[in-house]
Amino acid sequence: MNAPAAAQMIRCSDCPIRHRAVCARCDSDELEQLEQIKYYRSFEAGQTIIWSGDRMEFVGSVVSGIASLTQTMEDGRTQMVGLLLPSDFVGRPGRDSAAYDVVATTDIMMCCFRRKPFEQLMAETPHVAHRLLEMTLDELDAAREWMLVLGRKTAREKIASLLGIIARRNSVMAPSEFRDGIVFDLPLTREAMADYLGLTLETVSRQISALKRDGVIRLQGKRHVTVPDMARLMDEAGDDGDGGFPL
Repeated sequence: MNAPAAAQMIRCSDCPIRHRAVCARCDSDELEQLEQIKYYRSFEAGQTIIWSGDRMEFVGSVVSGIASLTQTMEDGRTQMVGLLLPSDFVGRPGRDSAAYDVVATTDIMMCCFRRKPFEQLMAETPHVAHRLLEMTLDELDAAREWMLVLGRKTAREKIASLLGIIARRNSVMAPSEFRDGIVFDLPLTREAMADYLGLTLETVSRQISALKRDGVIRLQGKRHVTVPDMARLMDEAGDDGDGGFPL
């Protein structure tokens, strides 16, 4: 699918994820090299970006929107194993095939690079390789913390943890102009949240309602969320002041 015309006009220096993506450490000359090999692709909500086991011809960064990483078992059961938010990297240099299904949860735009030229660029520009290593280690830390969420936390703490992750990432990528808290649109349906957290739909709905009733969050409709006090949300998640998760 071709990227929208507006996306084709974005230069690396003006990109909204410029200071968080794989290019964050690049100098002007390195950005120019990336400009030469990048292209944009857009995907509609529900569209599969890459199937597990397919040959991975490209890698890239999420510019806007959210995608899910899903693994399917032999008997057909599926499990969401991760979320890709703006600035997150899709694909693994040096690996020919995809390890997971990557599905657009919302409409999504990606800044893509053909895999082979990107691998060559990594060898020639240490800033790209170092940043990708840094992002990989952050992802490993987040995965370890997520094991705690799924294995030890209560249903209320799980919901608060997920809301906290999305709120913090949103506040960094798109700082809120509201004075009374962090405001964002929840990118997941309650069914998807239940799948991701290992809970039932009824439990997710009940806990979100409880957090709203207790003033921890405010809701407009089912998706528009305001977090008036981030510290209180982190207390509900059972985490320390910064939430225990890397941004």
